[in-house]
Amino acid sequence: MEEKYLTVSQLNRYIKYKIDHDTNLTNVFLKGEISNFKAHTRGHLYFTLKDETSRINAVMFQSSAKKLTFLPEDGMKVMVVGKVSVYEASGGYQIYVEEMMEDGVGNLALEFEKLKKKLSQEGLFDPEKKKKIPKFPKRIGVVTAPTGAAIRDILTTIKRRWPIVEVILFPSLVQGASAAPDVVRQIERAQHYDLDTLIVGRGGGSIEDLWCFNDEMVARAIYQSHVPVISGVGHEIDFTIADFVADLRAPTPTAAAELAVPNQVDFQNYLHQIYLRSTRSLTHQLHLAKTKLNHFLENPIFQNPMLLLMAQEEKLDLLIERLQNAYPQVLRHYRTRFDAIKNTYVLQNPEMLYRDKKTILVQKQEQMQKAIRQFQEKKTNQFVPLLSKLQVLDPLLTIQRGYAITRRDGKVIDSVQNVKVGEMIEIELRDGTLQSKIVERKEK
Repeated sequence: MEEKYLTVSQLNRYIKYKIDHDTNLTNVFLKGEISNFKAHTRGHLYFTLKDETSRINAVMFQSSAKKLTFLPEDGMKVMVVGKVSVYEASGGYQIYVEEMMEDGVGNLALEFEKLKKKLSQEGLFDPEKKKKIPKFPKRIGVVTAPTGAAIRDILTTIKRRWPIVEVILFPSLVQGASAAPDVVRQIERAQHYDLDTLIVGRGGGSIEDLWCFNDEMVARAIYQSHVPVISGVGHEIDFTIADFVADLRAPTPTAAAELAVPNQVDFQNYLHQIYLRSTRSLTHQLHLAKTKLNHFLENPIFQNPMLLLMAQEEKLDLLIERLQNAYPQVLRHYRTRFDAIKNTYVLQNPEMLYRDKKTILVQKQEQMQKAIRQFQEKKTNQFVPLLSKLQVLDPLLTIQRGYAITRRDGKVIDSVQNVKVGEMIEIELRDGTLQSKIVERKEK
């Protein structure tokens, strides 16, 4: 009788087995509000998830809790992913949480990734399309809220680093439903000013606070800006779509101001270094030039320039003397050559050259005529036998011996089977043709 009764442990173990093997409960997506939150010293998190009418105990072990990017607390609305099971000791079922995110943040994250992928495929993030930020701007525009820490930090940083630059504020909403259209309007308005750089951003906040900088309209306005844009939104860990589209991303508004202008102290040091280097270079060049000049001045030619003139005059006299000596020799050489050519046999007897060429021409003509006669005889000897053979085959000679050629419609008839009784035929004889009609056909 007692065998029918189970222990509490057996019942709880059976229920645990059933729940653990239910595929619908091994991967549960659940959302609710946190209450009774407790963080154990070992890193485990214990809390209750509830809605308006129900609640469930939840456990998140340290291995999963260390992946959280926020600190859960009572009253926080969250979305969790985990499995449902039974804790045998108490007999209560609970959800073992593996992932958790703030309610609303998950959907925003999905929208963020979806828009990021879309704009990336369109090429709005391509590095080669980024515009270069000017090193020494004269006028900078700032699109941000007119009050708050962001604009104060930007103005303070620019004034400290590069006070000669002009800063124009384009006041805009940076949070809420109307923020994105307002940011777009101010970016478009800034295009009509002669700006070197445009800073777009705001201070830190939650993902919802920064969401207007993840708007597609804002992203396209930044991309279409002809003024180079520096994005400075939130803190260092915050990334928005505006950061990816902008020509340069700064981790904070203050960093955006630092990237927009040079540091006057660094620039002054740079100018001082250039001054020192230029001075040293100029001094060195002057020293080299002075040394070279002194070397020239020490040259005997410069100390007594008449020596140079006297040397050149002496050289000129030598050249004139050589020319005077060489001229008669050259003249005699060419006169000898001229006399030799004038006394050649050809020039003395020019008719001999004509007679020699005429003799050669006559010989060539005789050789050509002889070759032509030999060629004609050879071809005649080849032609006569062929003519004899052709005459033997000439049908006209056959007709002259009493034979005739019979045709029908211009075609030769070589068999009685090729004609029919009643057809007209033509008979060609030696001295004319006859038209005849077939009245009878006899075959051998």
